[in-house]
Amino acid sequence: MKVDYHNHPRSKTGLDYLGLEDNENILWNLNPSELYEHAIHNGEAILTRDYALRVLTGEFTGRSPDDKFIVEESSSREDINWGKFNRPISPGIFENLHKKMVKHLQGRNLYVKDLYAGADPEYRLNVRVVSEVAYHALFAHNMFIRPDPEQLMNHEPQFTVLAAPNFRADPNSDGTRSSTFILCSFEKKMILIGGTLYSGEVKKGIFSVLNYLLPKRNVMAMHCSANMDDSGNTAIFFGLSGTGKTTLSSDTDRILIGDDEHGWSDNGIFNFEGGCYAKTINLSKEHEPLIYNTTKMPGTILENVILDRHREPDFHDSSLTQNTRCAYPIHYIPNASSVGMGGHPGHIFFLTADAFGVLPPISRLTPEQAMYHFISGYTAKVAGTERGVTEPRATFSACFGAPFMPLHPTVYAELLASKIRTHNAQVWLVNTGWTGGPHGVGSRIKLRYTRNMLNETLKGNLDDVDYQSEPVFGLHIPARVDGVPTEILHPRNTWKDKDAYDEKSKKLADMFCDNFKVFQSTASRELVSAGPRV
Repeated sequence: MKVDYHNHPRSKTGLDYLGLEDNENILWNLNPSELYEHAIHNGEAILTRDYALRVLTGEFTGRSPDDKFIVEESSSREDINWGKFNRPISPGIFENLHKKMVKHLQGRNLYVKDLYAGADPEYRLNVRVVSEVAYHALFAHNMFIRPDPEQLMNHEPQFTVLAAPNFRADPNSDGTRSSTFILCSFEKKMILIGGTLYSGEVKKGIFSVLNYLLPKRNVMAMHCSANMDDSGNTAIFFGLSGTGKTTLSSDTDRILIGDDEHGWSDNGIFNFEGGCYAKTINLSKEHEPLIYNTTKMPGTILENVILDRHREPDFHDSSLTQNTRCAYPIHYIPNASSVGMGGHPGHIFFLTADAFGVLPPISRLTPEQAMYHFISGYTAKVAGTERGVTEPRATFSACFGAPFMPLHPTVYAELLASKIRTHNAQVWLVNTGWTGGPHGVGSRIKLRYTRNMLNETLKGNLDDVDYQSEPVFGLHIPARVDGVPTEILHPRNTWKDKDAYDEKSKKLADMFCDNFKVFQSTASRELVSAGPRV
């Protein structure tokens, strides 16, 4: 029996604005089971033992930041923080590649998903994702907010992602850096993605758009996770990849608002997404049961995860990449919020995986220190994860998400500072990295200790304990945390060689100061003095 894939709710807005004809090859808003069929039939994916969908993304198992450009346009030119992460490209190059992509896509099946970004209807962005692969459509279905049938019929896209992973640019004639490109035009309200199958480009492209649009409406756009208790007391967790944003926000005793991207408006916190995109390297049922259970559920996408001969995922196998991931609708987490919104946060946690083993596992920050560490956005890569990395390498990413921030970091920092002052939020620095020495000598701070420190903080149990000042970074360390060995609270105490700790601490402090030099001309004296004492 022939299956009809065309009888689905669809917007009155067709694809003519993209230069694409509305024909039988355009597949509108297919449901997950239909997208499964297409992804498997197209050779894009296979089923796991538990009927999740496993996809191999080929050459690119992560984002291609060097191939990402913003079109230089008069309406946004003065706003963009041009530089390493926001590279300009001309409107002519964008137009030429758009035409070539349209020609490439003619006659092919195209999968269209109309969705929302932003759980708060007041700040919601209508998003359309158009791709030549069914996998992108299922990923978009999982990751964005899903309209009901009536909403679909009235959906008018405000920003469109057009993805052609099988189309490659010619750098010599097309003006790109390589055959891969991710181009964003704020005037055309369009993102073009070519030459890469990796779906994270779709998600982060829309995240970057919101990071441009929302601050203009006095909404803080944040690369953070968020959760709350049953009374609505909200916490947010900033951090770069691998620091624990997803893991620590997925707590069985708290309601998950979202794991990666949020806005903070006058109404409170709201999730940008309708799903989660969690790292799965070394994932285990014992340590991360909520996330692990989603990998056993039909509808979940596993990216670049190795399967054994029984099609069981091997989450410890990093032979393809350390960046193995799973994408699933947020309601797969049983204690997730049904509305994706929470109140104003009382506690803000900056997560860092300090592979130097220098920073304390938890410390309280002054308002000036909070802004300093937010602008710094520190974590560390460990030896062995990248070719040539033989010792920990400091990574600084302003606002804990510099590649996705089109505006200058001070715009976000000042907006966050205003929100913190208005709502009297307390900010904490949490090290989820190493203790007892650097990576290769010490050990990773136990997850149960980190969870316990967060829980004690959120219960208010660290409000009245004594604090001791750490001499180099000026951090305020609690004298005790119930359920956590006192000796690990002060990292120097965990090192056998105290002189080696002092040397490593000074080295990391120098790195902080060197990184912050670019901001000193615009930073206040109080903000500069909130950094390490070197």
